[in-house]
Amino acid sequence: MTTDNTAPRSGSAQAVEAKPEHLSTGELRAEAARARAELAGTLDAIEYKLNVPKQIKINTRRFTLGLHRLGDDNPTALAGIALGAAAAVGTVVWWGVKTVLDRR
Repeated sequence: MTTDNTAPRSGSAQAVEAKPEHLSTGELRAEAARARAELAGTLDAIEYKLNVPKQIKINTRRFTLGLHRLGDDNPTALAGIALGAAAAVGTVVWWGVKTVLDRR
């Protein structure tokens, strides 16, 4: 018993949109231009995501803007966050110094 595996099954990943076999030159050029534009957009998106220095710069600006907005809206919360961050850094430095001094 042989089966024809070349025919696309409905609902499968192999199913391809039916297109006419003969396209005019203008239609082919329009299709090529559309495909080029889509490819360019995809490559731009990939380049944007993989540009790590640019992503760091963008995220730093977002963070800074968020802190400025928080400072304008609720300065007490910003002071609390700053105090908590300073306490955390101080604790880590203290533990580090204590560990180094205990090894002696």
